Amino acid sequence: MSSTTALADARIPAAHPFAAHVRAAAAAETADPHREWTPEDGAMPSLYVSHGGGPMPFENPEWLNPLRRWARALPKPKAILVVSAHWESAPLSLSAAQPSELVYDFGGFDPLYYTFRYDTPDAGPLAQQVAAMMPDGERAHEHNRRGLDHGAWVPLKIMYPAADVPVLQLSLPTDDPDKLLALGERLRPLREQGVLVIGSGHMTHGLPFLTREQFVANKVPGWSADFDSWAAEALDRGDVAELARFRSAAPGMPYSHPTVEHFTPLFVTLGAATDPIAPIVTKLDGYSIGLSRRSFQAA
Repeated sequence: MSSTTALADARIPAAHPFAAHVRAAAAAETADPHREWTPEDGAMPSLYVSHGGGPMPFENPEWLNPLRRWARALPKPKAILVVSAHWESAPLSLSAAQPSELVYDFGGFDPLYYTFRYDTPDAGPLAQQVAAMMPDGERAHEHNRRGLDHGAWVPLKIMYPAADVPVLQLSLPTDDPDKLLALGERLRPLREQGVLVIGSGHMTHGLPFLTREQFVANKVPGWSADFDSWAAEALDRGDVAELARFRSAAPGMPYSHPTVEHFTPLFVTLGAATDPIAPIVTKLDGYSIGLSRRSFQAA
């Protein structure tokens, strides 16, 4: 299936930044193949990834290079499980194990991006594992057709452009931090089997309040900077209780998150960590169109 991804990538104009990214990744893989995870590596980390606006990260080396370096710094996972801000669904649901199409859930961008493919190997075994982890009375609905949304496939196409790792998406079933921490905890054993668990959102996401200065000059509004600083400090000291009070405790609310689905995947990430209150490792920071793109990994 990765061959269909490669064929689609070959049609991207050679001067496009993502085309250069694909070429560089292929050359690096030839020179130094990405080492696959083994049990001797111990548990994979869990990640929180700020996934950018639609396909915008494909155009910017400041997204492309750090995300690819991050992936290469980790052993190549056996599979990837993603909880994305862009699939809020209860009861809990699983994407198709091998869907035929992506979800192009963005608008107003170059038609090129609606031709992108990310056809990964069959994730059926992972789907079975995840379904079995759910408690009695919380059976996960398994979709036959639903593909990956852009909160999943955009960052993963950058991190693992060869599309050679099985990927499964799990819906975001609630905005309650405690319930999402518990969901992450149920997923924790997957990490010991080489599965990379990812919460995908955006550290600040005040889209209704964006201004021309943010789009043109990446001007950072106070509400975005203040929320980001608060979150970074809480994460550094492992203060999960403070993070869970974000609606009332965080400066910059509700401008940073007028709806909360881009922040709450963070709690799945922390719940899946071996020690949710241990300090995290920031792997990507800074701002894009004035929004914090802080991303991190938890051990």
